[in-house]
Amino acid sequence: MSTPAQRPPLPPFTRETAIQKARAAEDAWNSCDPQRVSLAYTEDSRWRNRADFVTGRAEIVEFLTRKWKREQDYRLIKEIWAFEGNRIAVRFAYEWHDDSGNWFRSYGNENWEFDENGLMRLRHASINDLPIAESERKFHWDRKAPRPADHPSLSDLGL
Repeated sequence: MSTPAQRPPLPPFTRETAIQKARAAEDAWNSCDPQRVSLAYTEDSRWRNRADFVTGRAEIVEFLTRKWKREQDYRLIKEIWAFEGNRIAVRFAYEWHDDSGNWFRSYGNENWEFDENGLMRLRHASINDLPIAESERKFHWDRKAPRPADHPSLSDLGL
């Protein structure tokens, strides 16, 4: 049975539980709810996100609030790259537009480390943005819902 401080699945991760953890993260980030997302991280979680360094849940909420104000109509797909023990590496892509209607696809990799309760204590993200035409978008699902189970993966989309 889990306690409120636990976020199953817990380490050590198997392939199946690493995939579950990545999908839970994807679903949370696609909600664009900074408070919801922050609860998956330890109180003193440390991030490197591009050139930003973030520490703790309050800074995570501030960072994500700024992010999703700029990155509108955000849709994200994560895919497991590797896992071992309490660490997971994912690759991801997300699509978004700015307030001028310019579309982008952002590609990246994340390295995650979890505590014994399944909360992420370290997150290192490297991300590159590619301008795209709206007609080049590949992520089409209802913004208010998680990515459908039958939506193609990054690998299926050739990304």
